[in-house]
Parts: sequence; C-alpha cells; structure tokens
Amino acid sequence: MPRRNNVWANIDWLTVLLFLVLVFMGWLNIYSSVYNEEHKSILDITQRYGKQLIWIGAALLIAFVILLIETNFYVFFAYIIYGVMIFSLLLVLVAGTEINGARSWFTFGGFAIQPSEFCKFATGLALAKYMSSFGFKFQRFKSYITMGAIIFLPAVFILLQNDTGSALVYFSFILVLYREGLSGVILFFGSLVALLFVLALVISNFVLAILLPFAALVVFFILNPRMKQFLNVLILFLVPVVLVLGLNFIFKLNYQPATVLTIGSLAGGVGILIFSIRKKIRNYTIVTLVFLGSVLFSVSVDYAFNNFLEPYHQARINELLGIKSDPLGAGYNVNQSKIAIGSGGMWGKGFLNGTQTKYDFVPEQSTDFIFCTVGEEWGFAGTLLVIGLFLTLFIRLIFLAERQRSGFSRIYGYSVAVILFFHFMVNIGMTIGIMPVIGIPLPFFSYGGSSLWSFTILLFIFIRLDASRLEHLSN
Repeated sequence: MPRRNNVWANIDWLTVLLFLVLVFMGWLNIYSSVYNEEHKSILDITQRYGKQLIWIGAALLIAFVILLIETNFYVFFAYIIYGVMIFSLLLVLVAGTEINGARSWFTFGGFAIQPSEFCKFATGLALAKYMSSFGFKFQRFKSYITMGAIIFLPAVFILLQNDTGSALVYFSFILVLYREGLSGVILFFGSLVALLFVLALVISNFVLAILLPFAALVVFFILNPRMKQFLNVLILFLVPVVLVLGLNFIFKLNYQPATVLTIGSLAGGVGILIFSIRKKIRNYTIVTLVFLGSVLFSVSVDYAFNNFLEPYHQARINELLGIKSDPLGAGYNVNQSKIAIGSGGMWGKGFLNGTQTKYDFVPEQSTDFIFCTVGEEWGFAGTLLVIGLFLTLFIRLIFLAERQRSGFSRIYGYSVAVILFFHFMVNIGMTIGIMPVIGIPLPFFSYGGSSLWSFTILLFIFIRLDASRLEHLSN
C-alpha cells in the first residue's frame, strides 16, 4: 500500500512564500511602471495593474487546485498533456493572432493566451516521464533521439511562430540532462559552438582563418610534444595551404585571402585526419575532427546569420557585440533601460517617482523591461533584494529536487529550476545590456496572464510532487 501523507502539512511553505512575495513585488512594479494619474486606484481593472490582479487571483486558484490533485495524475497524463500542448502550438500557427510580429496567441475578445508559455511545464512532465520509465538507459542512442525530440519539437513549432526568445528557453533542458548523466564533453562542444559563433561575428574571416589552425597546432603539440611527430603534422598542414596559395596566384583566381586560407586549412586538416587514422593516433583524430568542424561551422555562421535570423534579431546581436552601434534604433530599449537602472543610484528614486517610467522612455516597461523599474525606483539595494529572492528560490528548488525519492519528481524539479533560471538570467541580462533582447518575461514580475499562469503551474506541480515525496509514484 502506498504511504499517504498529510499534503498540506508537507507542503514546502518557504517556496510558496517566495512565490507570493515575488508575485506581490511584481504587481507593485507593474503598477508603478504604467501608473496613470487619472486611474490612481491599484484595483482599477481598466489598467494593466488591475488586470494583473485578476491574473494573480486566478493564478492562486490554479495553484490551490494543483495542490488538490493526486500526484499520480501528473505521471499518468504526462504524455497526454504534452500532446495537447504540441497540438495547440500547431493550431496557433493556423488560427492564432499575430502580436508584435509573432503568431503565438489565441485571442478571445479582449483576452489573449500564449500556448508556448504552457508548453514548458508540459515538456518538463514528458521528459520526466520518459527518463524515469522502466528500462530507460541514458547512454543509448535511442534515448538521446527521444529526449532530443521531446525537448526540441516544441521549440521548432515556436520558431515557426516567429518567437525566437521562447524557443531558446528549451535549450535550458540540457542542464537537466547533464544532472541525469549527460557527458560534460557535450556541454563543452556546445560552449565551443557558441564561442565560434561569437568569434565569427566579431572578428574578420581572415583573422579567424589564421586563428583556428594556430589553435589546432598548439593543441597537437601539447598532446604530443615530440618534435618529429609534430613536424609531420605541421608539414601535412602547410603543404596544402601553400599549394592552394600558389594555384590562386599562378592562375589568377582572385579568391580572397580568407577563402584561400580556409580551403587550404580544410585540405590540410583532411591530410592530418588520414595520417592520424592510419597511425591510430586517437587524440589527433579527435582534435582534427573538431578542427574541421570548427572551420566549416565558422564559414557557415555568416550565411546563417544573414539568412535565418530576422533583421531585428541581427540588429540586436550586432548592438550587443559592439559590431554596430544604433542607440536610437536596435539599441534604444537597452540604452534607456540602462539609463533608468543607473539613475536609481543606491536607494532609488522612490515608489512612483521614476522619471524614465513616468515619461515612457523605456518601451515594454511593464513586460520585458520590468526590471528597470526596480532599478530606477528601488536602486541598487532593491535590485539586490529582488535578485537575492530569485536566487533563494533557485537554491531551494535544487534542494527540493535532490531530496526526491522518485526519478520523475527529481527530473521535473530540475526542469522547473532551469526554466525559471533561464528566464531570470536572460531577462535581467538584456535589461542591463549583457544579453540580446529576445523578449522573454521575468517570472512572476512581468505583466501578462499567460506567463504568470504558466510559471504558477510549472512551480506548483513540483510543490505538489514534493509534498508527496514519500509516496510511491506509479509509471
């Protein structure tokens, strides 16, 4: 017989309290960010702060209902919930309403709901269900394919809605896989890809064509400092490069130096790869494959950047990396946000006294840029308080996840933590200019019913699972 517990006595009330405090602080900041002298009442439902109060009331009701539901419900219906959410993502592409350039919303009169927000908790449930199922083995190729499909299928459909920011959130699930056994090598290569992407944008192709081979040769020497072996590799690399340079000069092909060096590097890399395989030098083979992949990836970055990203995304990335400066265009929001945060000083200008807020200098200040209201009116001390509350919540969630007895609850708990952390990190990062502006809300702070309800569902399912952690969950 499963062991029954008093759910209400076992609820982690610290997590609930953190949730309530963050939601209340978010509501006050929404009120301040869109404050209207003609509608001073914080309960005025014709204004955003009044509507947010309705969303908060509904969120508390949703949380209460979630806590009443038996935990096995979430295990048993995990795939069904996921399937319904995937269907909603497909349906919104056909019957959805386009808002701010993204077809991501269902509208019913004056009410709008965004399915992509709710798909996050559904993905967490489905991933937890699969990875905790009987016979699951992490290192099998089939497992990687299935986990990848569960995580990135909704991301693909969200990309089709032209909502890149929400799609990127799903990459945070990789941290859940890492906790459950994903090799750190994969994380390393993922970081290498991100680094190469940035390098390919900020430095010239010619410099990159020199930098990558030089880095590879240094690694070769470190792995095997014997001069004879290293000279063999160096000759195998330089001969094709010199040959390509000579052909370009003799036949007056007029290729750019960067192109010539890239072609020569690829030819030299193939020569080293053949040599490494024949000599059975495993380390050299791996390094050469990484080198060849890096060269091909760096070459493709320019094409991908110009053909797959929307112009406004390109402009924001260029602004972030300092490639181009456009303080009145792509960089306007971030520039005004940094001015607002900086003007708050240590203690802030005081509640309802933010001049950047009152004169609408910062667009989307009640949604994507809500954090700049905190900085301007509460100052550095207020931002530290808010960040401290969020970090306390994340640490608490990790602690709760680690104490779970079932794999399902642990995996879902980590999913909750990484999703909330990704939103927190990127949203605050973009308001202070260290992250690209991709338009994702700050959990429990940003205005909007869809985001608040989805974060509430996400969090309180885990609170419910934790309250019954001593019970047996049936898969």
